Amino acid sequence: MTVHVTNLGCHILSIFAKDRDGKAGDVVLGFENVEDCHHDGSCMGAIVGRVANRIGNTWFELNGKTYHLAANAAPNHHHGGTIGFDQKLFVYEILEDGVCFSYISPNGEEGYPGNLYLQVIYRLYGNELKMEYDAKTDEDTLINITNHSYFNLSAGREKIYHEELKIAADQIGQVDGNGLATGSFLNVTDTPFDFRKPHEIGERIDANHEQLHLAGGYDHAFVLNRPEDQVVLYDRVSGRKMTMSTTLPVVQVYTANFLAGGANGKGGKPYENRDCVRGHFKKSDGCCI
Repeated sequence: MTVHVTNLGCHILSIFAKDRDGKAGDVVLGFENVEDCHHDGSCMGAIVGRVANRIGNTWFELNGKTYHLAANAAPNHHHGGTIGFDQKLFVYEILEDGVCFSYISPNGEEGYPGNLYLQVIYRLYGNELKMEYDAKTDEDTLINITNHSYFNLSAGREKIYHEELKIAADQIGQVDGNGLATGSFLNVTDTPFDFRKPHEIGERIDANHEQLHLAGGYDHAFVLNRPEDQVVLYDRVSGRKMTMSTTLPVVQVYTANFLAGGANGKGGKPYENRDCVRGHFKKSDGCCI
């Protein structure tokens, strides 16, 4: 496996993985040129922060004080703000098995309190890509970092409808019409959200379920019920299989329901809805995330 990265937002530009016949293909979406990442609103392949996902009504309270954030996804704050970590130039150090990125986010950047030192390490062991996040701050703040890669194990030959997904989760966090968590949870039994056994992504994505209607497909936090190997994605045609593990309790699964209309991708090809699936891990599914 070969991974291409840049210190601009720690973007993962490409992941080349072999199919069952030994032919390598790029299994993540991205752009023709690194500079195109500046014109992209999807944070495709980047590190997202300080807080991934949405903060309702652009404000939060912490230690009795109210902090106001940018309404970059009005009426909400989204993926760290107007110029989030995906657009920052990180200092980098080449390691024996990967690369270490670091960035200092000053107090008040995008409205968040505290000077924050962030370190992101990508390590490659054979066919295993490991991502490590470490953040330190000099005062209480919010922090919820994720990598925002979009995967297509067919290497872009097909949409993701026929890729099989398995998720070790008994519940999802429910959302409202703005994609904000309501604080309520749904048991996945007898719903289109039950991926405890493998299902093709397209099998039930258009089912008549309120939560699918609200999100335009899957865009929900799955509450994980095991300590490792919680998500498996498999493409039957190519034979490629991706297994994801995390120390965090939740994975947000998004089926690119609103990807169309953004920047063109590799080869100048416009991306379309459901060209990929994204799974990013986060700390919780509280009411403000």
